[in-house]
Amino acid sequence: MNLSTVIILGIVQGLTELFPVSSSAHLVILQSFLPDFHQPGVAFDAILHLGTLFAVVFYFRLDIHNMFRALLPQRDTTLFAQKENLHLRRIIIFLIIGTIPAAFFGLLFKDYIHSIFESAHAAAFFLIITGLLLFFSDKVKNARRDEKDMNLADSIFIGLAQAVALLPGISRSGATITIGIFRRLNRTSAARFSFLLSLPAVSGAVILESGYFKQIPSSEIWLYFVGFICSMTAGFISLKLFFLVIREARLKFFAYYCWSLGLLTLLFLNR
Repeated sequence: MNLSTVIILGIVQGLTELFPVSSSAHLVILQSFLPDFHQPGVAFDAILHLGTLFAVVFYFRLDIHNMFRALLPQRDTTLFAQKENLHLRRIIIFLIIGTIPAAFFGLLFKDYIHSIFESAHAAAFFLIITGLLLFFSDKVKNARRDEKDMNLADSIFIGLAQAVALLPGISRSGATITIGIFRRLNRTSAARFSFLLSLPAVSGAVILESGYFKQIPSSEIWLYFVGFICSMTAGFISLKLFFLVIREARLKFFAYYCWSLGLLTLLFLNR
């Protein structure tokens, strides 16, 4: 593994983790074309995901602060403050419920999922599926519910979508946002809930894979740090751009990209 490879993979992870185009597919496909790339288990992938996790935390730092504050005894007892705290507590409950499916299936099928991550063919195929979800979500015209209208069913369906996104090529943000839109949440609310839902999911995945960190050669630790910084920086930039794009209901453009990359990868690998 060399510096240029680390920088490329870090930037690609940061951009594709938060854009709905599946970072896992990009990493699997790119790594299959990089003969000099080696990592203990999925240690490098986990470090890159940690970078985008930091980007999401920083971007939503005010929301996260408000949710933690809502759990504490409140001094402000006005009706508005009580309603706002009740709303934030409901969101926390929905985030917990939405995290359960991915945690359950991730632990149950950990080895099977790892084996799929070795297949660029599978990643390319599932990338095409992601494209279909994005394309048809743009056809939903009456998605007007916001976060205050969310209910238990919304969190369950979005959580199940996040579990399916354990497969390489199924974009986590793409699957959860589109299911939110299909549930008639407006695009901004679906995206906000999706990214907040990523925090416990990605944290859990990184902790689950942290056993590989002790296998990182001491001579390569600095490369992992560079990858982390590149992933975090690119992730924050992509978040800023994504919220500009999603308001215009243009997820179909990401669908075209997913289809193109998936089909080109399949054609190249089958040559």
